[in-house]
Amino acid sequence: MSSVADILLWGVLPYVVLLVVIGGTVWRYKYDQFGWTTRSSQLYESRMLRIASPLFHFGILAVLVGHIVGLVIPKSWTDAAGVTEHMYHVLALSIGIFAGVGTFLGLALLIYRRRTTGPVFMATTTNDKIMYVLLVATLTAGLATTVLSLWDTSETSYRDTVSPWFRSIWILQPDVGAMAEAGLSFKVHVLFAFVLFMAWPFTRLVHAFTAPVHYLFRPYIVYRSRDGASRSGSVPVRRGWDPVGTRDRDGTGRRQGGSSRREKSSSGR
Repeated sequence: MSSVADILLWGVLPYVVLLVVIGGTVWRYKYDQFGWTTRSSQLYESRMLRIASPLFHFGILAVLVGHIVGLVIPKSWTDAAGVTEHMYHVLALSIGIFAGVGTFLGLALLIYRRRTTGPVFMATTTNDKIMYVLLVATLTAGLATTVLSLWDTSETSYRDTVSPWFRSIWILQPDVGAMAEAGLSFKVHVLFAFVLFMAWPFTRLVHAFTAPVHYLFRPYIVYRSRDGASRSGSVPVRRGWDPVGTRDRDGTGRRQGGSSRREKSSSGR
């Protein structure tokens, strides 16, 4: 028998989170399109950013793929594919630790850069600070669940608790009992993730919902054509910029023809 707290946390709260994420994203897109940006600080500092940003973004993508595999794919499917529980456990731990540590290091470098670089720190808002706190808390809780699973083998596997509960949410039949049997570390990780997702549409993280797919299909932008290049077609193309007739300067910095002007002026005295 599930308690009232379990029903509220694992049966009601997930739909509240979904409502806030969807509604907040729609509201942000409708009323704050100019704010739908990462507010890039590359102009202020780019050396450390070139390391920290790819490390964080590629790490978070690997974490996302790992969560999709672990939560969406049922255990029966991997068993049918010949993947034993030991093989799955070793693979999940190795990839999870690698992706989690990479993401955490990238995030740590981003925070260090933002705190130690004056112009970047001045551009940091309270909203950004809350976002970083939630990211650190969620990542730390996720890494803790991975590390604790190395020593506490008696804890019920998330594939028998968290995964069935996650899939049941999308068919509107939340399996509260399955999530209630999960370990404390998994519950803490999920609660931190809930808070992060509810704050997501109202922070700079919202840019993750806008994939620049149109960049792959947009035409090239021609800034200028090559001088003397042959053009096809019968209609002549007018130059965008025409020379204004400025005389070239010689090696001494004087305009060519300057001596002749001086000679003319001296002869007319």
